[in-house]
Amino acid sequence: MIHHISIAANQPQHVAKVLAELCQGQFSEFPYHPGCYIVLPLDPHGTMIEVLTSSSEFTPLQVDGESSLHQNPNPSKYNAFHAAISVPTSEAQIHEIAKREGWHVLTCDRKGFFSVIEVWIENKQLLEFLSPKQAAQYLAFMQPQSLKQFLSETALSEC
Repeated sequence: MIHHISIAANQPQHVAKVLAELCQGQFSEFPYHPGCYIVLPLDPHGTMIEVLTSSSEFTPLQVDGESSLHQNPNPSKYNAFHAAISVPTSEAQIHEIAKREGWHVLTCDRKGFFSVIEVWIENKQLLEFLSPKQAAQYLAFMQPQSLKQFLSETALSEC
């Protein structure tokens, strides 16, 4: 199952608004990335679409806690697309497979809400994998009630 994706857009707010309409959901400014937006269908699957600026690119993290999203007026081979995918494979197996392929891999904590395993396919395309345990944490956080609470706390903290 794919939980969320990110895309780049020239007009992120407008694109997010249209996608929210198509999904019959809501959109909000991305709390951690100014000028970017999130689309929340508020479904029980935790679906989310991140709409990033057209100059957005991801680069591999070397240390958990750093931001891997950067703005580049001259984008490189990296791009703003990624997907979070639940798999039946354990965290250890995911690391083992990525290392065998020579791909950058890192388990990252997402602000204490859930964790993912970043795998850089051919060291240029980010995919996040969630082991069964991580998928359960992710789904618990992405439920409509949890999201509504998160969004209301985020809005209050920005005032």
